[in-house]
Amino acid sequence: MQEDSSRSPSYTVACEDYVHVVEFSPFSSGTSASLLAYGGNQYLVVGTCLFQEEDMDIEGVEFSVLRAFHHELRVDALAWSPESRLDRIPTVRFCTAAADKKLRLLTSDLQDRHEVKVMEGHTSYINHLVFEPTEGKQIASVSDDHTCRVWDLDGNENTTLRLRSPGISVCWHPEEVLKLMVAEKKGTIRFYDLVTQQAILSLDCGQSPLMSADWCLSNTIKVGAVAGNNWLIWDITRSSYPQEKRPAHIDKAWLFKWSRANENLFATTGCPGKISSQLLIHHLGHPQPVTIGSATVGSGLSWHRTLPLCVIGGDRKLCFWMTEM
Repeated sequence: MQEDSSRSPSYTVACEDYVHVVEFSPFSSGTSASLLAYGGNQYLVVGTCLFQEEDMDIEGVEFSVLRAFHHELRVDALAWSPESRLDRIPTVRFCTAAADKKLRLLTSDLQDRHEVKVMEGHTSYINHLVFEPTEGKQIASVSDDHTCRVWDLDGNENTTLRLRSPGISVCWHPEEVLKLMVAEKKGTIRFYDLVTQQAILSLDCGQSPLMSADWCLSNTIKVGAVAGNNWLIWDITRSSYPQEKRPAHIDKAWLFKWSRANENLFATTGCPGKISSQLLIHHLGHPQPVTIGSATVGSGLSWHRTLPLCVIGGDRKLCFWMTEM
């Protein structure tokens, strides 16, 4: 486990308020810049990021705010739609979850047109949500109410999967749109066929509570998670038990996210709420983390679509760490 020998962020962007969630769009914006959204107490900001690694004329990072939105409550989770594009007719679409157990689908042309669709049905706290990644016409959400629900964009609930404990994370297969991964707090990760609504495969942490899980979308035989203070990695073709398991954070681990740029790179964060939250970037070939960072009351974690760079939110700033491939 790591003592703190952390390095400062590669780049920071100042924000007006405390950042609770931050997400790079995993989809191309149609321009050279990446879409990024962050939110906190009653607000949400959508912008673009361009880094010096992508454009020689930029020093560090160029962050441009496209639009700030009022959000009735604190934003607790956020997912991007693949329909968000900045070329042709600029449109952003994303969905949020808040403590009132509602999802809000926001669509904006970044000028005058701005629509909010409220989706109700969950009876407890919503932990995570994701858009169907090919067309973006459906949203899956998981909740403490022991369900995973699949919604259309009109707010109709098309599918309800009953879980055996709170739903913590949900991921959609990048090509096979009828496969969904759902991670439960008690330490089970199941893959569902959305046609039959049956589980086709399950993985076991061997410990609970599971706090976060992610499907490696560049190599879908890999699944990762954090439980207790360990990270765990599965090869789903080999065993339902983790292939690798290591302690990472001195306090509990909080989030696990695979890099989109390199299937051997992943990041974990320690519990937020302390004066500083620890970020560890791991490479599967290395016994020790390749990067250690920390952010004041850090929260959220997201990877850039093409660069080995991740972001976490913090106290009035976004912190970005670039690492080696």
